[in-house]
Amino acid sequence: MPGFNSPLQFKPIFQERIWGGRNLAALFGKRLPANKRIGESWEIVDRPEAQSIVREGPLSGRSFHDLWVNFREELFGKIPDGPRFPLLIKLLDAQEKLSLQVHPPQEIAESLGGEAKSEFWYVAAAEPNAEIFVGLRKSMTRDQFEGAVHSGTIADCVHAIRMKSGAAMFLPSGRFHAIGAGNLVVEVQQNSDTTYRIFDWNRVDDQGKPRQLHVDQALQCIDFNDVAPKPITLSGELLVRHQLFEVQKWNLKSARDIAPLGQFAIVLCLTGALQSAGVDFTPGDFFLVPASLQDRSIHPRGEGTSLLRVTIPM
Repeated sequence: MPGFNSPLQFKPIFQERIWGGRNLAALFGKRLPANKRIGESWEIVDRPEAQSIVREGPLSGRSFHDLWVNFREELFGKIPDGPRFPLLIKLLDAQEKLSLQVHPPQEIAESLGGEAKSEFWYVAAAEPNAEIFVGLRKSMTRDQFEGAVHSGTIADCVHAIRMKSGAAMFLPSGRFHAIGAGNLVVEVQQNSDTTYRIFDWNRVDDQGKPRQLHVDQALQCIDFNDVAPKPITLSGELLVRHQLFEVQKWNLKSARDIAPLGQFAIVLCLTGALQSAGVDFTPGDFFLVPASLQDRSIHPRGEGTSLLRVTIPM
């Protein structure tokens, strides 16, 4: 069994998207494949079709699922059991609007052949006038919503919110939503990849084909009473506490322990630079602090250092 004497880093998985761009390289230093519109960087993932791979150190080349199965308590502490690590963490670069969509609630996901998904967004960077689309402008019946879809007016029904860097939003499953153009978002979500698209702004791909929509499934999932939801009110370090995950933002002015011994944490360096157990990190770097790591201290390496800390309630 390896000793866990330093944080673990993983190779990002880049996903080409019709709405993506190149800001993950420009703003976070990601080494993107050339001439590709990269919309997503999967930073922490344990799924059958995608695996985070340890980048370096004694466990280099081993998959996240391997770690989850074989080093559960040493790495993750005493979190709830499950077949896979329960979270998926991404960076999203929306150079264009994402489709208007919904993720299924737990009570209906299985009957649709999908997986439930609630999620959290932190806006790491936003262009002037950038928006997100969340919930409805006013309460609607299912029939009214379906009529708007078929008449091509559904975009007029979604609630839009102007966003700035540092804003945050929680999205329970069942919430009608989309990320607007000009946002670079950190997404912390349930380990799910089920999305039902309702409207894709009449886009077509390079072959002139529209993307597949899933209106019938979406109508079974949307909360039609979810009207004009508000962003998270920022007060102190806590951004969101949910049964699935907790996210805090720290402005790191001096060294402090990232979490108690026995509790893991996933950390994203947002600004400045920081150090954990002798390893340096810069903006865009994610790392996992093992539950059994003795050196718990995170040190700022310059002015203006900030981070996101993701944990799972024990």
